[in-house]
Amino acid sequence: MALSGRTAIVTGSNSGIGLGVAEALAAAGADIVLNSFTDRDEDHALAEALGQRHKVSARYIKADMSQGADCRALIAAAGGCDILVNNAGIQHVAPVEDFPVEKWDQILAINLTSAFHTSAAALPGMRARGWGRIVNIASAHGLTASPYKSAYIAAKHGVVGLTKTVALEAAGQGVTCNAICPGYVLTPLVEAQIPDQMKAHKMDRETVIREVMLLRQPSRQFATVEQVGGTVVYLCSAAADQVTGTTISVDGGWTAL
Repeated sequence: MALSGRTAIVTGSNSGIGLGVAEALAAAGADIVLNSFTDRDEDHALAEALGQRHKVSARYIKADMSQGADCRALIAAAGGCDILVNNAGIQHVAPVEDFPVEKWDQILAINLTSAFHTSAAALPGMRARGWGRIVNIASAHGLTASPYKSAYIAAKHGVVGLTKTVALEAAGQGVTCNAICPGYVLTPLVEAQIPDQMKAHKMDRETVIREVMLLRQPSRQFATVEQVGGTVVYLCSAAADQVTGTTISVDGGWTAL
């Protein structure tokens, strides 16, 4: 239980990568704050079950990551933040000339600006305690690009730049800041896309995964939420005390191409 006594806030964490990261941190002993923009009974039940499963404190706090005030209020409401995982994100696909302005603004707000607000709110407490970890979930698209994803790619490149800046400002104070850059991760959202891709390409499941969805991922295998969660736990460990201001790719070789 290496992270016992630490409080971890994971944004966008009632499903997918965020929930997997929260699970890994709880298994390592951290108390958990789950977050999303909803406030349903099942959100709170999810946190309660997570806490019981790992015998840690776990709460759910609603906060809309498109709103700067909500981002900062999340940190305050948690009452302490030793580990901050900026995971919240959305996607929209369209050519630049047709990209809806409101979608551009929303993606930049949730995928990038929220990490600025939460980090700014969490850093003073981390500095005061002499220990802190900020882990930004970027993307392979924080290091490379694809067509029709201009807002997402701009935001994720921005996350990588923000990561480096925060790391430099916090260097030597016991606080590190790093970005994880996953390729395709098998989340419920991605899983739901597979039948449509099978139908569109007239392929079986394994072929459409290998030849269409993972075409740019040389391993031809999805990363898992457990692998991303394990990478976060590593970055929070003593072994990573001098790992800061960098990116770790969990992308099956995508960015090696």
